[in-house]
Amino acid sequence: MPEGASPVWTLFALIANRAVMSDKQNNNSKSKPATNREDRLKAALKANMAKRKAQARARAAEPDKKEKE
Repeated sequence: MPEGASPVWTLFALIANRAVMSDKQNNNSKSKPATNREDRLKAALKANMAKRKAQARARAAEPDKKEKE
């Protein structure tokens, strides 16, 4: 313990630093997977919309079989 520092303040400083460090660690670990999940969902939605648009275009380009029969 440094000279002149009371044990109470030294303990307080240690606890305060520990709380800050744990908060930083928790925020980083929670935000990164959430961001990855959002990126994956965004990419999946984009691919799904492109697939549906292609299907709609293909249906629109086909002649109606029911009308000919």
